[in-house]
Amino acid sequence: MKVAVAGGTGLVGRYVVEELTAGGHEPVVLARARGVDLLTGAGLDAALAGAEAVVDVSNLQTTGAGRSIAFFEKAGRNLSGSCARAGVRHHVLLSIVGIERVPFGYYQGKLRQEEVLAQDGEVPWTVLRATQFHEFAQQVLERFPGPLAVVPRMRTQPVAAREVARHLVGLVLGPPQGMAPELAGPQVEEMTDMVRRLLKAQGRRRLLLPVKLPGATGRAMAGGGNLPTGPGPRGTRTFDAWLAGNGVHDPVEGG
Repeated sequence: MKVAVAGGTGLVGRYVVEELTAGGHEPVVLARARGVDLLTGAGLDAALAGAEAVVDVSNLQTTGAGRSIAFFEKAGRNLSGSCARAGVRHHVLLSIVGIERVPFGYYQGKLRQEEVLAQDGEVPWTVLRATQFHEFAQQVLERFPGPLAVVPRMRTQPVAAREVARHLVGLVLGPPQGMAPELAGPQVEEMTDMVRRLLKAQGRRRLLLPVKLPGATGRAMAGGGNLPTGPGPRGTRTFDAWLAGNGVHDPVEGG
């Protein structure tokens, strides 16, 4: 099966491409580095020619609501339109657990992306919401270079990015489900503790400053707004197992 992967050069996207290839399928990467621009639509129709399905794991580096909404709405409309013209039978989107409960700027764009797919798209679809990846702890550190690292107070149930990719491939090869059961990791973690253990595994010393984000966003993050609320698939690789398996060297992208 020919499956297009939007964001196929990113962390999860690369794993999706690997899983598809290992299964004997034909992945096609949709990325600017491959001549495809989701925002302008350039190259989309040509890249999707003959594709039976699409996995969208595209991402944007921002925390602002305005930029996030603008990107995901525009990119989502372009991708949905091109999928319809190409006769794609199944469009799978990766989203985030808790985005309707945590009023974080980036999450507002992901919500709009889901809405565009569900309301405006002509192709049968599946949305998989997953929790933060194990790599998220490294992303937090990289946002604050220097001796002091500001770490948001946040409860999460992190999952291995490779397990997310494997689950996405299973979904795209099956029938459309609409909103699929949420995917999370095997255990709940505190972000400050995750960052501390990451630094120890890397042999680095940083002063950590745990901070509760202001307003409703901070209350929701600290109170478990990013945790799954119902039953669903659970990954098996813990954060500590990821660290022990040299996960500290994995590439990082997105939020």
